[in-house]
Order: sequence, then C-alpha cells, then structure tokens
Amino acid sequence: MSENISILVVDDEDRIRRLLKMYLEREGYEVDEAENGEQALTMSLEKEYHCILLDIMMPEKDGLQVCEEIRERATTPIVLLTAKGEEANRVHGFEIGADDYIVKPFSPREVVLRVKAILRRSQAFAPASNTSASKDLVVFPHLMIDHDAHRVTADGVEVNLTPKEYELLYFLAKSPDKVFDREQLLKEVWHYDFFGDLRTVDTHVKRLREKLNRVSENAAKMIVTVWGVGYKFEVVNE
Repeated sequence: MSENISILVVDDEDRIRRLLKMYLEREGYEVDEAENGEQALTMSLEKEYHCILLDIMMPEKDGLQVCEEIRERATTPIVLLTAKGEEANRVHGFEIGADDYIVKPFSPREVVLRVKAILRRSQAFAPASNTSASKDLVVFPHLMIDHDAHRVTADGVEVNLTPKEYELLYFLAKSPDKVFDREQLLKEVWHYDFFGDLRTVDTHVKRLREKLNRVSENAAKMIVTVWGVGYKFEVVNE
C-alpha cells in the first residue's frame, strides 16, 4: 500500500529530517527532504507529493509562508511541525489551510501514525472508478458530494477542498440538521485529542464556508453556526 507514496519532509534541522526519513521509509514511503522554505516550494512545484511535513520556524521563509503559497495551487495534505509555545502560529496555520499539527518534541512513531491516518483520508487516495456512475453520492439542492471520488460540486462548479475540509463537510452533510459541538467534531473528524484547541474547528469551518461561497452562496449557507453549541448542516432549498 505504501508503494509510490511520496512524502516531503521540510525542516532546517538535519537531525530531524533524517530521523523522520528513516521512520517513514521503514513503512515503505518514498521520502524527499528540504532544508528551507524556498527549496520546499521548488520541490513541491516539480513533484506531486501525497503529504508534506512542514516545520514552522525556519529562517528566511517560514513554514506558514510556505503553507500559504502551496495552498494557492494545491490541496496536498500539510502537517505542521511546531514548538510547544507556538499556539498562535498553529491557529494561523489552520486558517491558511494546514490539515494537522504535531508538537515538538515528538515521537517518530506518532508522526508515522498521523501520516498514515491523514493519507487514509486524503484526496490522494480517492479510488479511480472505471464505472460511469458513482455509488456513494450525497446530494442536496446546490451541493453534491461524490464520496467515491472525494469531489464536491456547488451549483455544478467543483470546489477544491483540503482533505480535512472535505472530511468536515462530509461528516456534517451525512447528518442534516443534527447539531455537533466542537468537542464532538474534534473527536469524529480529527480522530484524536486536540488538547482542547476548539479554534481548530472554527478555522476549518470558516475556510470551508469561504470556499463554498466563492461558487455558491446557497451552498455556504448550509453550514450553520448554532450559537453557544457548535455547528450543523442545514438544507437550503432556494
């Protein structure tokens, strides 16, 4: 399963890059290294990666700048590597499109597990269908989710979402009118304890609405804030 899966590890510390490379290659992944932001951007333009592990604190161009520039042209899953005291940077990272973060110092085994989880849910693993019709569709007025292809269209226009944005939308859309609080969404969509950082959900909802709104105001209105509680998916007919 790991054959031909390529991962880019970006960190200015050689020791960290080599450690992650060793553990990821043991799982059969193909791993490239970049030691700074400019190199990472160049490499990501030349090759389509399945996942990018990206350190925030790097000289010249930091990981947040790199993440933002990659997001302008690709939905590749991005996992930020952050120090404990960088909470504000982590939140900003989610706002500009990061999918996950891992706090330093970390266990290499934890990184491998996180990478495996994000790859399982990634658009990069959307199965290629040889049939003319998809069997797993979620259809509403103004919005259609083709889960077989991990594709979202709003009023007939395809919406490019990151893997986490897609998963959040799909989870909410499967249970119309059901209200989920932020803790539930962290558990069900992120699948592990995010240490109470509830803003993770808010920033992803904000980005998801913005992307939907670019092509369909009605589709964006389907993601409803229930004040003091959380969020729900509400069908808009007009």
